[in-house]
Amino acid sequence: MSLPDSESRIVVRFMREDDWKIVSKIYREGIETGMATFERSVPPYGRWDATYLKKCRLVSAIAGVVTGWAALSPASLNWAYRGVAETNVYVFAKYRGRGVGRTLLESLTKQSELSDIWTLQCGILEGNDACVGLHLSCGFRVVGIRELIAQDQDGAWRNVVFMERRSGWMV
Repeated sequence: MSLPDSESRIVVRFMREDDWKIVSKIYREGIETGMATFERSVPPYGRWDATYLKKCRLVSAIAGVVTGWAALSPASLNWAYRGVAETNVYVFAKYRGRGVGRTLLESLTKQSELSDIWTLQCGILEGNDACVGLHLSCGFRVVGIRELIAQDQDGAWRNVVFMERRSGWMV
């Protein structure tokens, strides 16, 4: 049995503060995989809010249920890099493989261009092949490998695949 289109369609909208409860659960699930981030715990909302650009925070939903989130954080506070931001995309495990991540990243890319962001970058833990593949399929390229850049939750030194995407008007 397949779901009617209206029940399986992915909708993306701007994140609201009242989405934080579910967004933090999705983030926690990503942290627990040990493959999504070097973070060890979900920060309080105030710290999270101060980290991400307000104009580039999105959530995805299927049949009204939030399935993932995406946001941009500034790559630097230096004025010269005001148009460079880091992508963050998280999807609930039970919704992975359904196009949620792609829909979020494509929407985030469009929103970044409307917000005068000219370069998107990301650092993905080596071994997170699904995330690397997602970014490659959305126009990112591998810039290099940052070797033994940070320690994970277990204290192991990890490599990070560094990727970027230039805005269409830049290339």
